[in-house]
Amino acid sequence: MRAETFLLDVTRLASRLGRGALTGIDRVELAYLRHLPETGVQCFGLLRTSAGIVVLRQEAFSVIAQWAAGTEIPQRRDVLARLSRRGSAFQGRIETALRAHALARCPMILAGRVLARICKAPTVYLNVGHSNLTHRMMRALRYVPELRIAVLVHDTIPLDHPNYTRAGQGDAFARKLKVVADHADVVIHTAPSTQRLTEGHLAALGRVPSALISPLGVDLTEPDPGQLPKGLNLSHPYFITVGTIEPRKNHKMLLDIWETMAQGKAEVPSLFILGNRGWADPTLLDRLDKGVPGVQVLSGLSDGAIAALMQNARALLFPSLAEGFGLPPFEAAAMGLAVISSDLLVIRDSLSDYPVYLGPTDSYSWMETILLHASGKGTLGRGSSRVEVPSWEGHFNTVLSGL
Repeated sequence: MRAETFLLDVTRLASRLGRGALTGIDRVELAYLRHLPETGVQCFGLLRTSAGIVVLRQEAFSVIAQWAAGTEIPQRRDVLARLSRRGSAFQGRIETALRAHALARCPMILAGRVLARICKAPTVYLNVGHSNLTHRMMRALRYVPELRIAVLVHDTIPLDHPNYTRAGQGDAFARKLKVVADHADVVIHTAPSTQRLTEGHLAALGRVPSALISPLGVDLTEPDPGQLPKGLNLSHPYFITVGTIEPRKNHKMLLDIWETMAQGKAEVPSLFILGNRGWADPTLLDRLDKGVPGVQVLSGLSDGAIAALMQNARALLFPSLAEGFGLPPFEAAAMGLAVISSDLLVIRDSLSDYPVYLGPTDSYSWMETILLHASGKGTLGRGSSRVEVPSWEGHFNTVLSGL
């Protein structure tokens, strides 16, 4: 039965605006926000605020997309934002601006009745950002006749690798996954490997909802060298690594390698770390602040600038210890850039034998492979045919037809 209404939860994306470059999950929510209006189906946004819920008109989708692209967010904060004790003043500005596009707003206690009045049956509620996954919200949604709840579970890293996440994140994620087990009609998975892990946890929680498997799309941005920082030396051999600076991304090993290379006599290639600081070992941040020979952190770069750096890099380095999908290797492979990656099943699922796979703790092999590519003798990726990477069109065809 064809959906008459899509209700997209935009809570996470709204909370991330103005906080630097979007993360991978943010980009997925943004892709849904851009695509759903093109389906011709009635679309609304659901936003959880400090004052309750806001049901957003479809026009708000383009406004949020413009903010995500860098358009300035209005300065005004309304009375509700000023009275709230939750969230920052900046978040108050976002909520104020979005309330101007509200079809309805109400406290949580009335959410179910308000949603039932607005949404035409059958309705599909889409949550692809992991925010707003509470039993209370799900019970409110069930007031809507013929509603299906679809949740995209990106990964279960907080449960599988709690040492790679912030303290308490595992417990918080377990509570969200329990909500998925109890209430979701469909779970969207990005790869067979993540499906197996997720469904193992869901089974332990008592219920495994129906599944859809669809790889995320890869956004290919036109390189824009004009957006690169001034004075960047790109004539010297360089490598890039893309991702938030946090323990799971394994930046520590790369810093160790570059320090070791700097102690030798060979010329050291450059390493550009493209990413914002997340939560990280203070020792790692201190090393970055003091500086490591040949290493430079470039935060807040535009997609065009990152694509420009990919054009002439010797390789993308992806030493991550765990991933739910891992977009940077796909983006690099689509440009024909060599990829040196940790041997992760989720990368093999889609990129097969394109990357050079190495153990995430085998620093000697990583250094040897990096030096080989720095000398121009690397044989994989650069100069080979580009691989076909997943598209958003394919993702949405699979998901929306499945729903």
